[in-house]
Amino acid sequence: MRTDDGHIIRECLNGDSASFGLLVDKYKAGIFALAYDRLHNFHDAEDVTQEVFIKAYMNLRTLRQWDSFVVWLRSTTINLCKDKFRAQSRHRDVYINDQNPQILENASLNSYHDEQSSLWRDEALNSLDKALSSLPEQYRQVLTLHYLGGMSGEEISKFLIISHATVRQRLSRAREYLKAEVLAMMSETFEQQKLQATFTFRIVEMVKRIKIHPISTMKGLPWGLSLATGIIITVMSINPTLISFIHVGTPISAALSSESKVLNIGEIPVSVIKTSNIAVLSNKMGKGKGGEPENVQNTFFMAPQGEGGEWAKKADMPTARVDTSSAVVNGKIYVIGGGATWNGPALSVVEEYNPTTDTWMKKADMSNARQVPSSVAVKGKIYTIGGSQDGGLTSVPTIEEYDPVTDRWVKKADMPTPRGALSTSVVNGKIYAIGGCLKAAGVTGVPTAAVEEYNPETDTWTKKADMLTTPRWYHSSSVVNGKIYVFGGTSDIRKAIFSIVEEYDPVTDTWTRKTDMPTPRDWHCTSASGGRIYAFGGHLQCVGITIVEEYNPETDTWKKVANIPTGRLLLTASEVNGKIYVIGGAIGKFQNVNWNLPEWQGLSTIEEYTPEGWQPEQSVVSPQGKLPTKWGTIKYNR
Repeated sequence: MRTDDGHIIRECLNGDSASFGLLVDKYKAGIFALAYDRLHNFHDAEDVTQEVFIKAYMNLRTLRQWDSFVVWLRSTTINLCKDKFRAQSRHRDVYINDQNPQILENASLNSYHDEQSSLWRDEALNSLDKALSSLPEQYRQVLTLHYLGGMSGEEISKFLIISHATVRQRLSRAREYLKAEVLAMMSETFEQQKLQATFTFRIVEMVKRIKIHPISTMKGLPWGLSLATGIIITVMSINPTLISFIHVGTPISAALSSESKVLNIGEIPVSVIKTSNIAVLSNKMGKGKGGEPENVQNTFFMAPQGEGGEWAKKADMPTARVDTSSAVVNGKIYVIGGGATWNGPALSVVEEYNPTTDTWMKKADMSNARQVPSSVAVKGKIYTIGGSQDGGLTSVPTIEEYDPVTDRWVKKADMPTPRGALSTSVVNGKIYAIGGCLKAAGVTGVPTAAVEEYNPETDTWTKKADMLTTPRWYHSSSVVNGKIYVFGGTSDIRKAIFSIVEEYDPVTDTWTRKTDMPTPRDWHCTSASGGRIYAFGGHLQCVGITIVEEYNPETDTWKKVANIPTGRLLLTASEVNGKIYVIGGAIGKFQNVNWNLPEWQGLSTIEEYTPEGWQPEQSVVSPQGKLPTKWGTIKYNR
């Protein structure tokens, strides 16, 4: 008997409602576990799970990609949990407003206990709930799916659309947070609370009473495939010079992406179809051997597309620029300095971006116009360090402090080593200025491996250990768990673009070589979110790179994620509430091998990247103060 989702859905749409029970049986445990993870209440989780499957059956005909059924279920579950939580919050607020304050002591705890059986009044289970609540969401989720959902690592991998290795890692890390007795108690408790076998029977009986429209008589082409085919035909009819070549021997259903999107009226897609087995070739082909495209960007378009995370276009920056810098204070991004073009003149302009309102505001200019500076924030103040004032030719030691509250700039003690195109990172309130260029002449320069520490409280500088591998400039750096990671760069743009990754420990003042970036980069930027570091932009023969790669410092591994819509170089990025905002830069243009570079015009573009699995205000929670006192302190002190 066939049990693949597509076959079962077809049977349901052809009138066999009992077949839906196979889908319920296949996914009910995972959906129930996900709902419980969101709601922390078994009764509410069961209600949501039932509603998910009823909604799924009623809307089955609207599903465009049958092999995305589980993703659809998961999305529906998350949305229904949000709705339930908001409804409960409104009900609780009304209840509180109508009650005598003397009755309200421990109200939320009492209302929770009133809805549960006597089992939930047990102190051990309260400790279990505290333990689970203390875990980062990604670890708690895999634990719940495994112990409550009874799902294997491979099943969790498919359910969350992450690799099997990632599931194993998260389970392992989650178990490290919890002591053996807590894991045993969790296993026993969840076993008692799993959905009964009668749940499937109940759902099937309900859907038998629901009439849905039968499937179209056109066989062999699911709705999603028909949509994709129509798009291809339409595009080819508009522009016959754009030709799609499907690999020989590949079925049409395999050649087309497994993902498509139904667009709202007026919505402009970043990519209509994600291509994998379809190679799209430009009508302008190179004349050399092998038909290499003249435009290097074509090679990226034909490459496999990374997946993971989402991109959104945001309001343009008022002043288009390249070689700029940015820093965040109180949830707002300050974009500082840069140039209107790649080789100057330098700008002193400062503009504030509010991600919440998607708006920009002009702020006080820097005292000194600078291109290729680096900016970081410490205790509510922004420090803009180094750069150049003559189109990148001569580097300066200047450091200025900006106070967003007073909108004023103050000159601070000069950096010992004047440099531009450097990187800066903050650990424990200290700023580390790393590498850079002492003096430049077009694409060549005198790079440095120097590292200097700045203490904002004393306005003093201290020499630190040089970078490990090689002097470089136009690199980038980001911080995770008190360690600084330095990525890529160059010593001579004409000869070498580095994929080097090095980790710096400010406590021991030592450097360690890490796994190289898959894509060598300079003129790029990096930003950290949720314990991961993301590399954006850079160039290949002066063409902006669209490939985005995620680095996991814990495992020292890389993976591709969703490509940036606008491939760019000489850009900047900042993180706010887990989302990353990629700002400015230039698209670039391929030149000849003599590197006759154009005066690239700066971009005003800003694009927002939301990492996969993003949650608002995500943070890694310390065990101390969150886990049960009996062993939470022990875990913290290990």
